[in-house]
Amino acid sequence: MAEPAIVSLSDDRYTRRTPTSELRRAGPRINNKRIQRLWREEGLRVPYKKRKKPYRGIGTAVGAMCPIRPNVLWALDFQFDTSADGRTLKLLNVVDEFTRECPAIVVDRRIDADRVVATLRATAAVRGFPAYLRFDNGPEFIAQAVADWCRFNGVNTIFIDPGSPWQNAWIESFNSRLRDELLNGWHFDSLLEAQVLIEDWRIDYNTNRPHSAHGDLTPSEFAQAWTTRHQPALA
Repeated sequence: MAEPAIVSLSDDRYTRRTPTSELRRAGPRINNKRIQRLWREEGLRVPYKKRKKPYRGIGTAVGAMCPIRPNVLWALDFQFDTSADGRTLKLLNVVDEFTRECPAIVVDRRIDADRVVATLRATAAVRGFPAYLRFDNGPEFIAQAVADWCRFNGVNTIFIDPGSPWQNAWIESFNSRLRDELLNGWHFDSLLEAQVLIEDWRIDYNTNRPHSAHGDLTPSEFAQAWTTRHQPALA
């Protein structure tokens, strides 16, 4: 007669169901409750893998902030399209939430955190530094390079909650307009063509597209009118 197989209950990678099956295969009839009692007495359990908490950007808690003058709050977001050869086009859009101006759209095959910093640096050289930047928790925005640039230049950050694009409503509206008016209706043959046509669209948007929220002024006209009206106070 063959010796019954020895089944160890000490392997905590086993579930309770597995050694019960092994014992039954070895011959003796074992009640599930007995195995459960032995399992508990031995203090056995399958260790759970701790889920990693995604890294989130740490920004300024300001609630539903609405800027009251130009250059207070810039919103940033990425948008994607493809060229005729099927390769990805990545767009970095920047919008001033008060004037609705778009000071920059960067178009390339890939855009990393260093490119985000370079865009912020170039835009700030023309417009001055914003008080706040609003964006999501994308890896390019939570990167240390962006955090360092903001800290060195006294710029605060506002990170929207994960899965809450409505907290970045102005740039989502801008993205929708860009998608509807250009990206969905044009098949770019190359990266260069995309860069030229999207830049032309950006300039036209700033200078020729009236906004009902601005009394049918274009973003550039509204910004100029605001500056002219408040120039004595600013001086």
